[in-house]
Amino acid sequence: MQDDALIAQAQAWLAEDPDPDTREELARLIDTGDHTEIAARFSGTLQFGTAGLRGELGAGPMRMNRSVVIRAAAGLAAYLKKHGTPHGDDTAGLVVIGYDARHKSRDFAEDTAAVMTGAGLRAAVLNRPLPTPVLAFAIRHLGAVAGVEVTASHNPPRDNGYKVYLGDGSQIVPPADAEIAAEIGAVASLATVPRPTEGWETLDDTVLDAYLARTDAVLSEDSPRTARTVYTAMHGVGKDVLLAAFERAGFPKPVLVTEQADPDPEFPTVAFPNPEEPGAMDLAFAKARETDPDLVIANDPDADRCAAAVRDGADWRMLRGDEVGALLAAHLVRRGATGTFAESIVSSSLLGRIAEKAGLPYEETLTGFKWIARVEGLRYGYEEALGYCVDPDGVRDKDGITAALLLTELASGLKAKGRTLLDLLDDLAVEHGLHATDQLSVRVQDLGLIASAMRRLRDRPPTELAGLRITAAEDLTRGTRTLPPTDGLRYTLDGARVVVRPSGTEPKLKCYLEVVVPVATRAGLPEARAKATALLARIKQDLSEAAGI
Repeated sequence: MQDDALIAQAQAWLAEDPDPDTREELARLIDTGDHTEIAARFSGTLQFGTAGLRGELGAGPMRMNRSVVIRAAAGLAAYLKKHGTPHGDDTAGLVVIGYDARHKSRDFAEDTAAVMTGAGLRAAVLNRPLPTPVLAFAIRHLGAVAGVEVTASHNPPRDNGYKVYLGDGSQIVPPADAEIAAEIGAVASLATVPRPTEGWETLDDTVLDAYLARTDAVLSEDSPRTARTVYTAMHGVGKDVLLAAFERAGFPKPVLVTEQADPDPEFPTVAFPNPEEPGAMDLAFAKARETDPDLVIANDPDADRCAAAVRDGADWRMLRGDEVGALLAAHLVRRGATGTFAESIVSSSLLGRIAEKAGLPYEETLTGFKWIARVEGLRYGYEEALGYCVDPDGVRDKDGITAALLLTELASGLKAKGRTLLDLLDDLAVEHGLHATDQLSVRVQDLGLIASAMRRLRDRPPTELAGLRITAAEDLTRGTRTLPPTDGLRYTLDGARVVVRPSGTEPKLKCYLEVVVPVATRAGLPEARAKATALLARIKQDLSEAAGI
């Protein structure tokens, strides 16, 4: 784009920007003639997809800001009106809106409410920053036609996002995302979007109380409630709701990681507020060494994910998402759960073996709870990235609060028998084979590197990894008998599996690795683990070379 045209576009954006903060920011860039930075902000638009919107805060169409959010809300409103929103009478459909404690989240929520009201819909905003699963619950509980959660989940502090749900309480999937994106693209100017200053409802704590009451359904009536926990909210919004849920259930009050207990949009103690990131759990581990709990629990900032750590020998270690996924599945099977168990294709195949042994239906889906939540007859769904849906009738999405309750119930039951979560993992390994997983994840500044790696793997696919022959190679852009098309590659090896895909929410290429090693007895577990670790390391190295990353 020529400099004059670029400046003209920036000035046109500035003229209708409703936010004094981003107006000041953009005006300064124009005044100083910072064409490089202006070009970065006006090189396109944030793309609305099945993850909604997510990006860095700032001025311009390539950043998250009030102008972008108003357009997104107007596009969603137009989509809802085209698809019909009345509830059998003259009452317009309800859109319920939640938000986290990040910078600008409340502003974005109120802008959304104003746009919905101006479009002739009803809007209701949760009364304070609350976990994403509370919003997902509220959609179904209130009979809304859609919901919006303003959150960037576990992204860096500079980011924010916009997640859209439809009336079934599930996140959007194609073709709704493309149709909403088209409506957003049709918004010519903010001047065409009516935004009254009042007319929407601010919800009280009744919805939160109903969510907490619903958590009763997660636990067994007569289960032990003795496990002691250390808990970190990771500077997010989970603390008050999790503490209330634990008190209601009768568990011991969790010991808080006080430095991370309260919402703070700066996330001062972590580089990335994601329990999976190196260093994020250090303060929780330090608290565990002080207090010697049975379990460490962490939520991500919007509390839809749940991480867990256990004592392993002399110190503490994080359980992988696949390990927690298998533990919760085994617990539900033991409790007599019925219905379909489901997971995404990047998660461990152990869930399928647990379901098969229990005689339960099992399904694989594409990555993301937008797919898992739509499985017919779903009873339990999980994804390796610390996401667990343990009460799909209440929350049709991942829920870090109810997952924490169920895991603490399991730990309590094992404790009553003098056993631990690690003991149960050993049982599962002997029964189904040791399923060991790992991930090769590459964060990039240049998204072209991800496209290049995917192209290289497609043009020159590997024939073996770690000396294991690849028995099937699937390009998932073509879809499969059970999966719609997606940008990904899946390799099946003799005793192993690899899935490669670009992240949908971060600038990352993600490679998911799994090896399965048969184990005859518990005595064989150390050897099996050593073999699995070595295989995973070799697969990671060979795959990295094949992809050029």
